[in-house]
Amino acid sequence: MRKNSIKNTRINAEVQRELSNILRSGIKDPRVAPMTSVVAVEVAPDLKTCKAYISVLGDEKTRQDTVRGLQSAEGYIRRELARTINMRNTPEIRFIVDQSIEYGVNISKKIDEVTRNLHNGAED
Repeated sequence: MRKNSIKNTRINAEVQRELSNILRSGIKDPRVAPMTSVVAVEVAPDLKTCKAYISVLGDEKTRQDTVRGLQSAEGYIRRELARTINMRNTPEIRFIVDQSIEYGVNISKKIDEVTRNLHNGAED
């Protein structure tokens, strides 16, 4: 199976949806931040491994704690995935913090600040 095949794309979407449901309702670990979302999922073509890109609202310590909490709950998460998705193999999940949303918000704030400064300078 090719990495960007239709089947792989469907599997990625299904795993992302189920991971989101599990994170929202099933994780009781206090280290996992309540504002954690699954941004993207890449399941390997052999279905053995999976990279789950997560976005965490909060500071660096909150992000690190959330990743540690998710890593310790990986067994539970894999069991839930196996229960809800009918796949030959349930992939090992590696959680990766995706900071692109936060990066975009920071860039947007900087653009607004520069624009405001330009307007204020033009009025003088």
